[in-house]
Amino acid sequence: MRGNVRLERPHHPSLAPCDVALVFGEQPLTTVRQQAESTTIGINHKTLVVLDFGSQYSQLIARRTRELGVHTLLIGLDQVDALETPNLRGVILSGGPDSVYAKDSPQLPKWVLEAGVPVLGICYGMQALAIQLDGQVETSREREFGYVRVRAQGHSKLLSGIQDDTNDQGHGLLDVWMSHGDRVTQMPPGFKCIASSESAPIAGMA
Repeated sequence: MRGNVRLERPHHPSLAPCDVALVFGEQPLTTVRQQAESTTIGINHKTLVVLDFGSQYSQLIARRTRELGVHTLLIGLDQVDALETPNLRGVILSGGPDSVYAKDSPQLPKWVLEAGVPVLGICYGMQALAIQLDGQVETSREREFGYVRVRAQGHSKLLSGIQDDTNDQGHGLLDVWMSHGDRVTQMPPGFKCIASSESAPIAGMA
């Protein structure tokens, strides 16, 4: 798994704020462009699915991937049973307002981990993946809302060549916009940390 499509810059109006994230798998996301219109979601091209957990930025995430030429479907959790996945090439799990431990909080659909494609989890999406894969998520004593500086680490392919600054030790730094009260405190087996912030030691994992 990998850490962020991009830890977005807060000063850029077209970019969405995000919390923590990761991706599952190593295949590159592929491209084509088309809009889905029916209730039963048929995927006839190599497609990226954005699964909406209630984030106010889900539409923006889908728009940005379409602007990159990627055929993207934005679907709600009530639509996942209708999803046909033969040509699925990647999944983005959006953030959301819930806590993974809250009663009746949205659950990660089984097909996400069974599809064998890259998965990017943003905020709630990362936390849902961590829980599903036997990691741990806890309420943070210091919640992060607003501008935060994140240090890239672990030489992740996802964050390679992406930095806004460096610290005195030469580590790459990313200017990001955080909005989260929970944090991953233990990574699932087989993962490594690829990003950290002052209040979130595991801000990204892969």
